[in-house]
Amino acid sequence: MNGAANNLPNVAIVGRPNVGKSALFNRLIGRRIAIVHDQPGITRDRISAVCARGTQPFVVWDTGGIAGAGESELAVQVRHAVQEAIHNGDVLLFLVDAKDGLAPLDQELARILRKSQKQVVLVINKIDTEKHKNLEIDFASLGFPQNVSISAAHGRGISELLETIDQLLPSPLAASDIKPQTSNPPKDGFAAANIKPLSIAIIGRPNVGKSSLINSILRSDREIVSELPGTTRDSVDISYERDGQKFLFIDTAGIRRRGKQSSSVEVFSVMRAERSIRRAHLCILIVDLTMGVTAQDKRIAGLIQKAAKAAIVVLNKWDLIKPKRREKQTIAQLIDETCARIFFLDYAPVLVASALTGENIDKLFALIENVQHAAQQRIGTGVLNRLLRAAVAANPPPMISGPRLKLFYAAQASGKRDRQLQPPEFVLFVNEPKLLGETYRRYLEARIRKAQPYPGLPIILTLRPRSAKL
Repeated sequence: MNGAANNLPNVAIVGRPNVGKSALFNRLIGRRIAIVHDQPGITRDRISAVCARGTQPFVVWDTGGIAGAGESELAVQVRHAVQEAIHNGDVLLFLVDAKDGLAPLDQELARILRKSQKQVVLVINKIDTEKHKNLEIDFASLGFPQNVSISAAHGRGISELLETIDQLLPSPLAASDIKPQTSNPPKDGFAAANIKPLSIAIIGRPNVGKSSLINSILRSDREIVSELPGTTRDSVDISYERDGQKFLFIDTAGIRRRGKQSSSVEVFSVMRAERSIRRAHLCILIVDLTMGVTAQDKRIAGLIQKAAKAAIVVLNKWDLIKPKRREKQTIAQLIDETCARIFFLDYAPVLVASALTGENIDKLFALIENVQHAAQQRIGTGVLNRLLRAAVAANPPPMISGPRLKLFYAAQASGKRDRQLQPPEFVLFVNEPKLLGETYRRYLEARIRKAQPYPGLPIILTLRPRSAKL
């Protein structure tokens, strides 16, 4: 768990499916991250966030329900994820459903938790009113001395639960107990300036290998990997540090075509994935090499382009189609075909890799570093104006409804200092902004890239009438 790395204790919510774990998770952190739905087995991956509502902050973990949804292929992996949460948790919140009463699975889980010898709080959920208080008696036989009755849906009893957690959490480390971290200083200034972690959204259709890529990067089974599409329903945030730089990987639910969304949960997952694109600094689009670039891949690429996000395309499952001969030529051909299919995302570098075997995964971080370097590059005002004037002279703008676009002056915007991987923005002062058509816009962007390629970054052209100020 990542909480230990941040000197924060860990609190894990465990329980059988559909007892309200995700609702309690959302209630503790004060915002909706986990998907809340009455279908069993919705949460399969472990989700974490910091709860700062008590006297001492802690990392709270929402785990997959044990033996949920009748999906035998996932049951073992979900159970393993819960057992890992139990192993690493400082306090365990054992959540049960008062309205369902004591179930055999509750008793089985209680035995597992007693063997863990960890601090366990029996949390009796769905005590929505005083009339439901008499339902608590069913769980007295479990024998846990610490128990709290709550309603995760309505917020009842949450303050008492937080007080109980505070009493059981390990004492905060004294300043003298915290050893300073040592690492080699980065050679370049950009890494040192990145105080906040770089947020990277892993985007793609279901079952293309998003969670497998995360596992390959972390070299652990942090995410549940299954051949069943739709395993990741929530957007899961995963902290990672490499060579002194911090990353936050957002493993998103697979985006299906609208007609293929089998339930309201799938609709929610698509909404979460789209929101993840918006809040990420960089989007990594995963494409299944065995299927090639599909219409849905192009739609997802369009979402990234629309959000004007930095992007990298990873062609996954190279191990399944890797030829015995002419490997470099095959890779070059695959990259060319991908760029032709996703021509509107042509600024995104393309990597051929295998999340399963780990082949070429390390090259992903070299690409990310290249994008970071590109985000720091600027084109001088004199150079920019000369190249744009040359571009206009070589290919004058078309006439649109009478007058022709006239370019008077251009400059690169300074951008926001605290924003990572900010796309380069160029402000063009013209006679009439509406006269710039999309085709000519792309032409000007291409000419700018000849002077400064800006790999992985979209170029933003902002047009203003000559009277406006920069």
